[in-house]
Amino acid sequence: MAALLLSLSPAWAQEKVAPPQAPPGADKAPKTRALEAGAKLLQSNSPVAGFDIYLVGFHPMKDHPEHQMEAHHYCHQMNEDFAQCVLFDSNTRKANMHGVEYIISETLFETLPAEEKTYWHPHNGEILSGQLMAPGIPKVAEKALMKTKMNSYGKTWHVWNTGHMGQPNDKLPMGPPMLAWSFNRDGEAQPGLVEQRDRSMKLDTAATRKDRADLSNMARPQSGVDDLKGKFARPTRDIPGVTNK
Repeated sequence: MAALLLSLSPAWAQEKVAPPQAPPGADKAPKTRALEAGAKLLQSNSPVAGFDIYLVGFHPMKDHPEHQMEAHHYCHQMNEDFAQCVLFDSNTRKANMHGVEYIISETLFETLPAEEKTYWHPHNGEILSGQLMAPGIPKVAEKALMKTKMNSYGKTWHVWNTGHMGQPNDKLPMGPPMLAWSFNRDGEAQPGLVEQRDRSMKLDTAATRKDRADLSNMARPQSGVDDLKGKFARPTRDIPGVTNK
């Protein structure tokens, strides 16, 4: 799948999204730029070169569900059951890194101790709602990718509140890491959050959701679907195929 995505991606443009803020600090000095240029020529970037799968979605913080972030994931599929991702607040060279996510299959999730499972959020709601997308590749390839992530789980820590949807932001990474969760019901996302992403990136969540409806046949009940049930300040509705284990 990764090879298919890479072979197709150059011909498919993706809309750029600017970061909501820039960290404070002085402009790069000539010495710093020279060191960067030398490092680019002489040093290997092997660990990060493989982060070639791009996803964009949303995360509510588990302890503060109304604190929600747009997350641009750059992921490396280590094997069929395990992927690791670096999270940013945009998809440009000036993006701020604000988190990390590990993605595991249902098979690996079931090997975890009961207490550890409480850190891992389910993915079926993100996929079947159409909110999680892989911009810049043909829809047939995107759907094939999402099919491989059905019934999977993610463990996500956000380490910098860079701001979104007018929420207060921190100029620098502050405080303890925040455990993020997933949206598992319609209405959990703040009004306008998904729509703003769709407008800025020329995406269509509603059409994507309709196209993925048949993937609900693959959905099995997942742990964590009800962890945030009733914790939002507005009515929510079940997503067909998304059920709590």
